Amino acid sequence: MTDEQLINIYNHFVGRVSPNFRNASMILRHIAQEIVRRDANPLTRCGAKVYSQNDEDGITFEILRRLGRESGVFAEFGVGNGTENNTLALAACGWRGFWCGGEDLAFDWNPRKATRLGFHYAKAWITRANILELYRSGLAAIGAERCNVISLDLDGNDYHFIGDLLAGIEPPDVFIAEYNARFLPPIRFVMPYDEAHSWKHDDYYGASLTSIAELMQQHGYFLACCNAMGCNAFFVRNRFHDLFRDVTGTVAEKFATPKYFMLGLDYAGHPASMRTIESFFAALNP
Repeated sequence: MTDEQLINIYNHFVGRVSPNFRNASMILRHIAQEIVRRDANPLTRCGAKVYSQNDEDGITFEILRRLGRESGVFAEFGVGNGTENNTLALAACGWRGFWCGGEDLAFDWNPRKATRLGFHYAKAWITRANILELYRSGLAAIGAERCNVISLDLDGNDYHFIGDLLAGIEPPDVFIAEYNARFLPPIRFVMPYDEAHSWKHDDYYGASLTSIAELMQQHGYFLACCNAMGCNAFFVRNRFHDLFRDVTGTVAEKFATPKYFMLGLDYAGHPASMRTIESFFAALNP
């Protein structure tokens, strides 16, 4: 094939095929936004993306609005490189907190090397043997006594970690937990604990929504909603139940099926800048 022929194929692709991909992406985004807007759960309808993977940020903000909490302390276990997770938007609002995860962060979370911290990161492989110590040391690093919001998404042993945490700490107001949406209610599924587990991008991970909801109920929580994509479940302390009288239905009725095509969901505008993210933590660690 000659260079001229290759150039002609390239120009044809750019001129004819590439715009169709873009159009398909825009259609999927529109469909995803309509799914969020029409959801039966009033909390799920508030879904919107700032730095969460999908629509979790908007749900978190609405729950906290109902609780009357404009500031507080967060903890998150499993944050990737720190640029896309469930609590970065809280840091942007001035909340204090800490993260634990197995990767290096993509930015300098303490650019001024401050000793008085409003945010702390611990790079660690999380196990049942160390999760409580990681939690306590994270609180100590920022000088806090308890968390208001905890998010946990570790692609495997989540059920066991949640149980260990809630059995050993003062419970947060809100707990965000990943569930395995393969298993719709009433299926009970819990992956056996495996300290060396690494997710293989199949359905062997975590726990079903029914199993996690039953565990959370034992610790004084009710299921408020799932995000529209079918990844994360939001649990709130029972003592706040009166603030959510419009949120009705059983666990099965609140269950969200997996809608992984909604990875195109994007309310966040332009790509994230590391300079923007670093500015949040510079403010927390003056």
